[in-house]
Amino acid sequence: MQKDIEINVFGLPLAPCSQEPLTGFFRDGSCNTCAQDTGSHTVCAVITAEFLAFSKYLGNDLSTPRPEFGFAGLNAGDRWCLCAGRFLQAHEEGCAPQVQLGSTHQKALDIVPIEILRLYATPK
Repeated sequence: MQKDIEINVFGLPLAPCSQEPLTGFFRDGSCNTCAQDTGSHTVCAVITAEFLAFSKYLGNDLSTPRPEFGFAGLNAGDRWCLCAGRFLQAHEEGCAPQVQLGSTHQKALDIVPIEILRLYATPK
């Protein structure tokens, strides 16, 4: 799989999102993407308990460990590359987590307007 250019929403080099837990479509710690990433795992979010409950309610349980997949489960405060569409859905439902814009891939802008991402930007 060929990675897209590693550029963030500001047009600058994409900063890492998280090594612990190891995140990203490529499990390389960054919200890199490619044509095969149909979920667009491009938004670097700081996970909250509220978002975890929302995601579980929608059928994507991110908090329960799945050792068979090498997944320890997420906790509030973890950083994780979210699907851009799920982030937008969480925004519409009032439970979107904060976002690290420098670690959010520019492809997220194909789904989530920059104005919405800025509402959730972590303090610098």
